[in-house]
Amino acid sequence: MDLKGKVALITGSSSGIGAAIAVKLWSLGANVVITGRDDKRIQQVVNKCHKRNNQRALGVRADLLVDKGIEELVAKTIAELGKIDILVNNAGVGPAIGLRDTTSMLAYDRLTNCYMRCVQVLTQLVVPYLEITKGNIVNISGVSGVKACDLLSAGETYCRLTYHLGRIGESEDVAEAVAYLCSPAASFITGAILPVDGGSFLSPDNIRLFSSLIKKQ
Repeated sequence: MDLKGKVALITGSSSGIGAAIAVKLWSLGANVVITGRDDKRIQQVVNKCHKRNNQRALGVRADLLVDKGIEELVAKTIAELGKIDILVNNAGVGPAIGLRDTTSMLAYDRLTNCYMRCVQVLTQLVVPYLEITKGNIVNISGVSGVKACDLLSAGETYCRLTYHLGRIGESEDVAEAVAYLCSPAASFITGAILPVDGGSFLSPDNIRLFSSLIKKQ
């Protein structure tokens, strides 16, 4: 896969899955915009993208929960790199708050702002540039577990027992899928949902749930 000369804007890319996506797209030749709210983390990811001729890794601090922050992010990207070929909406917030918590509605508003509103605002601002470059949009969404686990070891055991691939997914697993979707090899794919979940949807609990929902219809 070759993304040489492309410009990729990846939200939530100062750590975790977003960082892995940024590094992967960079390795394929793309210029990447690495963004988050922590300057130190942003710079750490920028440093992972070793300097190359005619290729840049641009770090931009931005608060996507504020419209002005989104506008400045897009403006900075265009001012520095001149175009946008790839938009990866990956930013997320957490953790969830219980219903009895007096701040639960504030948390809900924050979640819906991050996962819905800011994605809409950013996408609307970027689409005119993507129309020019015939670019790509990839939206990242989490996969909810069937059972809650408080300990990492418990989570690992649960994954080995219920996921068909028998392991916990790595950030790089998602990054590889995103790279494919952004490449010319996926030029005939659009509007698709691609689970990168190790087959967790096929776990016995999920199959029973899905079957029960079909029977109720």
